[in-house]
Amino acid sequence: MPQATRRAVLGAAAGTLLARPGLAQERFPAKPVRVFVPFAPGGTTDVQMRALCDAASRRFGQPVVVENRSGAGGILGAQALIGTRPDGYTLAQMPVSVFRYPQMVAKPPFDPTRDFSWVLQLTGYLFGVVVRADAPWHSFSELLDYAKANPGKVNYGSPGTGTSLHITMEQIALSRGIEWTHVPFRGVAEDLQALLAGQITVSADASGWAELVKDGRLRLLCTWGAERARRFPDAPTLREQGIDVVSESPYGLAGPAGMDPAVIRVLQDGFRDAMNDPVHLAVLERLDMSVAYLNSEDYARAAQQQFRDDGEMIRRLGLKAG
Repeated sequence: MPQATRRAVLGAAAGTLLARPGLAQERFPAKPVRVFVPFAPGGTTDVQMRALCDAASRRFGQPVVVENRSGAGGILGAQALIGTRPDGYTLAQMPVSVFRYPQMVAKPPFDPTRDFSWVLQLTGYLFGVVVRADAPWHSFSELLDYAKANPGKVNYGSPGTGTSLHITMEQIALSRGIEWTHVPFRGVAEDLQALLAGQITVSADASGWAELVKDGRLRLLCTWGAERARRFPDAPTLREQGIDVVSESPYGLAGPAGMDPAVIRVLQDGFRDAMNDPVHLAVLERLDMSVAYLNSEDYARAAQQQFRDDGEMIRRLGLKAG
């Protein structure tokens, strides 16, 4: 074989070998993708994430399987990523508690600034405060007045320590000189069951309470968005109650640190398309949630800023995880 021809053949073979990773990336995903959801089945996050993952399955041509890891205020999904292969087949929903909890304990289970690959931001919650329909308070202001006059008598449920619900309720207590007791639960279902049973006085949670409010079993005292909720226009916002707080806690998806940028792009684009699937959008509307998309790069920057801002707030409030 002439030397020039031999060099051409070898060069073509080398090119084929170098192209294989690219071809493998083009075929991603080639097997099911697992998504950890760190809240209990049936709650707001679980319902939204299952609708999203169903839509993503159709776009990827592979199952996108939800695996619940409830408890610990929503950090168990992030914690489960530690030590997993950064191949794009294992992801987790990332509530804002993943930025807070590590700054509230002596031995953090992970470092959100280094341990994750941020894929995309998805949406945010409608938060609100509810009481039983037979409770004596018909406004959040009435509840605050009662709590102020009766230190320690009000206990409120939330999805866990370090969640936006917990921290915002403690911010309100600090600003109003209130003493009340936080009772963390594994998810909205347990929280609302305890409220209906009279085991707690108040629930501060995401919109899993919506149907119970519509059915007349619970009373919605306020919501925490910038504007009143579409389905609950009679419920004032915190700002309308004289509390200058907006809390919607946007969240998204991340994988382990070290993921291939090309794989991240495939996941980002596929889940972005799934977000706009009509079935998923209908679920968001039912839960009074909105699309809050950020691409991978912007989400990574937002995560860094969230970690810094939350650290300042935690130190100011003196919060520690129990």
